[in-house]
Amino acid sequence: MKKLLNTLYITSPGKYLSLDGENIVVLADGEEAARVPMHNIEGIVTFGYTGASPALMGYCAKNNISLSFLTQSGKFLAEVTGEVKGNVTLRKTQYRVSEDEAASAEIARNMIIGKVYNSRWVLERATRDHPGRVDAGRLKKSSAFLQDALYELKSAGTLERIRGFEGNAASQYFDAFDDLILRNKECFFFRERNRRPPLDNVNALLSFMYTLLANMVSAALSSVGLDPYVGFLHRDRPGRASLALDLMEELRPVMADRFVLTMINKQVVSPGDFIQKENGAVLLTDDARRNIINAWQNKKQEKIKHPFLDEKMEWGLIPYAQAMLLARFLRGDMDAYPPFLWK
Repeated sequence: MKKLLNTLYITSPGKYLSLDGENIVVLADGEEAARVPMHNIEGIVTFGYTGASPALMGYCAKNNISLSFLTQSGKFLAEVTGEVKGNVTLRKTQYRVSEDEAASAEIARNMIIGKVYNSRWVLERATRDHPGRVDAGRLKKSSAFLQDALYELKSAGTLERIRGFEGNAASQYFDAFDDLILRNKECFFFRERNRRPPLDNVNALLSFMYTLLANMVSAALSSVGLDPYVGFLHRDRPGRASLALDLMEELRPVMADRFVLTMINKQVVSPGDFIQKENGAVLLTDDARRNIINAWQNKKQEKIKHPFLDEKMEWGLIPYAQAMLLARFLRGDMDAYPPFLWK
């Protein structure tokens, strides 16, 4: 259980939520595990299928407290809200900003700054942690390119320029990605990013993890009242969660890419975990997906200090923290959206 920016997160499985007076009571196997006063609580997000009492749901609806239900893996299920909710105003602001290219660029630029910054530190950490096993000169050269891109991004005022810098930075980062793979190089190698379908084992892993991360980010945005389908960098397209794709950009390198590298370098995945189709597509087996999801769930429970909020939280709550910070910026409570900068 974690209280973050006036939102209560119930991340442990098997917890039932009930109401006792002005308190939310967290029950585990029918026994009280925690009690939290409801004053100053703006939202509750619970992971799992155990549920909440009708009394608590009614209290939340009456007092304009959002109550969001997610699966244990982080997929959004449903939300309880009252008749009057600030989400209407928030979403109208989101839609208005999305239609304004200059305002959209202001947010998109910070998100891509976060992506380039985090990509650079993935390379820097590899040279620090494995100095004798990687081509340090090549990684340092790519890192320097990304550092220059960060300076140039700060003055990028249009979506076109931001996309240009992002594309060049991503190309430089992925050119060095194969150097970060330290084991079983004959089966796990990276030549270029390919998808729909992925054509090698590493791309199959990246695509799967990006899908899991996109679901997490989409759920986080929904839980704070934002529309995951209306973005700022990624423009509207039917069926595409554009804002989720925007927000996950800064999280890809540190949450998805590093996780994939860990799974390969620690030999959690093996060549037998993949199937190649007649059209060349490479897919994970069902057993491999289950094992990866279990490892992903464990990874999300590890703690990290949020660089902007300066408090410890689980990795799995980082998308929710960023979604809340984005919502606060759109409400006018902050001067700028602060991206997640990992180091």
